[in-house]
Amino acid sequence: MTSTLLWTLILIQMAFGAFDTLFHHEGTERLAWRPSQRGELRLHGIRNFFYSLIFLTIGWAEPKGVLAMLLIGVLVVEIFITLWDFVEEDLTRKLPASERVLHTLLALNYGAILVLLIPVIVVWAAEPTAVTSAYYGVFSWLCTGASVGTSLFGARDLAAARRLKRISLLPAARLAEDIGARKRFLVTGGTGFVGARVVEALVGAGHDVTVLTRRPKVALETLPAPLRVITDLNHISDDDRIDAIIHLAGEPISNGLWTKNKKKRVIDSRVTITKKLTALAVRLKQKPECMIAASAVGWYGIRGAEILNENAAPETKSFSHQSCSAVEHAAREMSPIGVRVVNLRIGLVLGFEGGLLSRLLTPFEFGLGGPFGDGKQMMSWITRDDLVRLIAFTIAKTSLNGPVNATAPNAVTNGAFTKAMAQALHRPAIFRVPAAPLRIALGEFARELFLSGQNVKPEKVLAEGFVFEQPKLEGALQTMLGAATNPWQSRFKLYGRTVHGAV
Repeated sequence: MTSTLLWTLILIQMAFGAFDTLFHHEGTERLAWRPSQRGELRLHGIRNFFYSLIFLTIGWAEPKGVLAMLLIGVLVVEIFITLWDFVEEDLTRKLPASERVLHTLLALNYGAILVLLIPVIVVWAAEPTAVTSAYYGVFSWLCTGASVGTSLFGARDLAAARRLKRISLLPAARLAEDIGARKRFLVTGGTGFVGARVVEALVGAGHDVTVLTRRPKVALETLPAPLRVITDLNHISDDDRIDAIIHLAGEPISNGLWTKNKKKRVIDSRVTITKKLTALAVRLKQKPECMIAASAVGWYGIRGAEILNENAAPETKSFSHQSCSAVEHAAREMSPIGVRVVNLRIGLVLGFEGGLLSRLLTPFEFGLGGPFGDGKQMMSWITRDDLVRLIAFTIAKTSLNGPVNATAPNAVTNGAFTKAMAQALHRPAIFRVPAAPLRIALGEFARELFLSGQNVKPEKVLAEGFVFEQPKLEGALQTMLGAATNPWQSRFKLYGRTVHGAV
């Protein structure tokens, strides 16, 4: 098999396939963490093992006779699995334009490969059954690399499909059961990581929901019906009834470097929409009962291990405090008109569907995780479902107002968080990220978000009787990530202690 054109097309197929896997499947689409894609993952896993066999065979051998016919059979089965995969994708998710284009190019390129490869295999099939070794220099070694890569990702996809079977989400309606009787809600930021689950919970519990969003198409495609979607508060008339506002909108703080313009956008976006909500409440004939407004534990500033309740004073020089303080101040303008205001100081929200955890999963899954800096900085966290439940709780508890810490009761150090992640995924976590390069590259952004933290306690909601479904990080991650017992892990008694080790 000496055709330069054929080898060129095979290399193109390898490159396209690798990009599709890394950019789409692992990156933008995160298929390994989407329960709806279990079927697609199984197909990918099986197909990758066929690819591995094909690459290894054409790179190092010339199968003759019956073996050549078997190779043709493998190619036919691969085509069948690919067509099945196309159907599965169309039934279970909306592919981004880039993935659709790439799939088309992969199909066309694979067709060209078969046009050139099948006649060669047919010639081999006419010869007596045997396997002749072959060597094509760098092409043979590239085929070996492709074979190993497809095998690894095939095993990973099949394992991910099994893991997703163990992940079960709470029924959304349960998260809003504290609210009770049917109410009318206005939700801002309803298409975000937290907001989407809030809307799902409220709609599932039978409440009337209006979502204010700049992305109406996304809202209508992804959020459950029935709901009302608006792009401007002027679409709400003075006679409309809104019982409660859940305000989660604003420029994300952690999706880019903190340039002067970025900081301005973060504060302006939050303050502007909060003031518009106040203006809405003023003109409504029936005022909302309450507004639950998102703030963050960053309000407390850069802190060590000091325990912080809602009465703690802030460190005021950090941008995190300044942005949160501006939002809380704007939200308090609702109070004089008779609206109860709760400023939720939210910790790191954990859920495999988005947020911080979703960004860490891929490096940790591939054994590349580790602590930031010395790992001693505190991380105040809360699972997404517990946060939605806590929002419902603050709506129902009319005694709650002002700052309310929305964190689990047991904060952890970054080192402990890293260890818990590694244990839940059965992976090592030895790649510590040094503090100095982070400070140099990311400046204030890294110093406040990666290398410092707060030890926040949710004293107000605990005093009112709120019970966390997931109060401890280890259990939260084990449940959330569908952790299974590691078959290679056994327990030993050593010098009176129980230690866990691989055998």
